[in-house]
Amino acid sequence: MEELVIRDADVVDGSGGPSYRADVVVDRGRIVSIVQEAAAAGCQRPKARRELDAEGLVLSPGFVDMHAHSDLALLRDPDHSAKAAQGVTLEVLGQDGLSYAPVDDRTLGEVRRAIAGWNGPGDDIDFDWRSVGEYLDRLDRGVAVNAAYLIPQGTVRALVVGWEDREATPAELDRMRALVAEGLEQGAVGLSSGLTYTPGMYARDAELTELCRVVAQYGGYYCPHHRSYGAGALEAYEEMVALTREAGCALHLAHATMNFGVNRGRAPELLSLLDKALDEGADISLDTYPYTPGCTTLVALLPSWASEGGPEAVLARLADDATAERIRHHLEVVGADGCHGVPVEWETIEISGVGEPALAGHVGRTVRETADARGEEPWTTARRLLLEDRLGTTILQHVGHEENVRAIMRHRVHTGGSDGILQGSKPHPRAYGTFPHYLGHYVRELGVLSLEECVAHLTSRPAARLRLPDRGLVREGYRADLVLFDPETGAAGSEVVEAGTPPTGIPHVLVDGRFVIEDGRRTDVLAGRAVRRTP
Repeated sequence: MEELVIRDADVVDGSGGPSYRADVVVDRGRIVSIVQEAAAAGCQRPKARRELDAEGLVLSPGFVDMHAHSDLALLRDPDHSAKAAQGVTLEVLGQDGLSYAPVDDRTLGEVRRAIAGWNGPGDDIDFDWRSVGEYLDRLDRGVAVNAAYLIPQGTVRALVVGWEDREATPAELDRMRALVAEGLEQGAVGLSSGLTYTPGMYARDAELTELCRVVAQYGGYYCPHHRSYGAGALEAYEEMVALTREAGCALHLAHATMNFGVNRGRAPELLSLLDKALDEGADISLDTYPYTPGCTTLVALLPSWASEGGPEAVLARLADDATAERIRHHLEVVGADGCHGVPVEWETIEISGVGEPALAGHVGRTVRETADARGEEPWTTARRLLLEDRLGTTILQHVGHEENVRAIMRHRVHTGGSDGILQGSKPHPRAYGTFPHYLGHYVRELGVLSLEECVAHLTSRPAARLRLPDRGLVREGYRADLVLFDPETGAAGSEVVEAGTPPTGIPHVLVDGRFVIEDGRRTDVLAGRAVRRTP
């Protein structure tokens, strides 16, 4: 007898088609049968060792987080309710060009310091891997949800070239190509870049194109955090489209939006650009989170020249008064490339987390608010935070536009990604609420998407991008990565002021046919594994 029958569920199967009522039978991690309208037709109803009454609940494929920063969180916290409670059954890691494989001992230490604001310093992690394959093997020991991995281009550049702003030599480019090929052979699904983060931003287009040619040979995709989401954003999108078409590589645009005042209401221009490329045969997809604030580290705002050489060099420049004044001028007057070419508005920069406990009083306040309270200039406050927190400060940037968010999420190649940073005492709510916020706010309350459309955006579309032949749909033979939610109550549990509270209306989540969330509570099941590139 099979293990589980989910009885009388309203199945939204991920295809975008209409829902239907069915009994769904799960056994050994797979969906083994789907019996539609069995009760109404008087048919023999399937039986199993366990029955789950799903009356009033929607059954859908598990949600795929196309842009996650859980690279260490999955290892640190087996519970991982931040994602599991949302119905996420698969995350894509290695984002924005910086992560923890492939590395050597030197590069690992540098990367740990550079992205401590994203993932913490990692002092509680046994970094017993160096290659992509070894990191995926580490995930295979058992994690809360499944995870795929993108090779981080910035980490590869740090390993081969270092943190200097210069072109790679031919020999260095050959070495980077070999590392990308090796990572893809070991199971990575593609390549990411952070082109407003060092050292990834120092790569010229020719270098990126060559790496993308390797990705294309393996059927992977390129996922850039491109060079600007502010001034020159459209040109930055055009650059990525042209680069990947030259390389013959699929393109997935990370957290694709149009931010800052210069881009208010300009989403239709971006979508027109993408539609033209798609109609001409380009392979493009994108992800977004359903919120207007962004989230990054405070050090990421600095001009690229100030970040050359790695974290210790940044701290030395900040400690020097004359150099710090140059940094301030670029931030406040010129518009630093780290701040997307837009002069920083300190009233939009809210401190969301610090690594140094003595600085906790800054959290939840903008840089300008803290500066005004201390009777000092905002740059003085920001500089002190950077130095005293050793670059570990995370921020929310209140620079988005609701009309752009809604327009982009309607697009035919849109998928969902949380970009969730789980560090800090006041994390961005997208880390805990992205997927139920789509279902509750944008489907039920606003009607921006139908339920069937939205579920397709969050399930089958990302599975197709990842080339997963047996995930993303409720189909016989597919993996039983499933979520059951109440369409009337499913919602994010918090807004920006209360980030971190769990969502509502998602009582059950299954990974590989096993309950990781049951009756709204996290179980002790660690059914997640590495999801490797499909040849």
